[in-house]
Amino acid sequence: PSPFCLLDEVDAPLDDANIGRFNELIHEMAEMSQFIFITHNKRTMEIAETLYGVTMEEPGVSKLVSVRMNEFQV
Repeated sequence: PSPFCLLDEVDAPLDDANIGRFNELIHEMAEMSQFIFITHNKRTMEIAETLYGVTMEEPGVSKLVSVRMNEFQV
């Protein structure tokens, strides 16, 4: 398998049942490869170890933010 995979909104057309199946598959494959996702799906974000986001605090100025999910307990 590839050492990493870049996936751009591949989960967008999936319904809730298939998002669950997709996330299980990614979780299994993550033991062999690293995944970088571009997604707006909250359920897909839930399986991430780290989230990165880009926001605009003022017009024309982008800011990168990150959250390591293992630092938070639910």
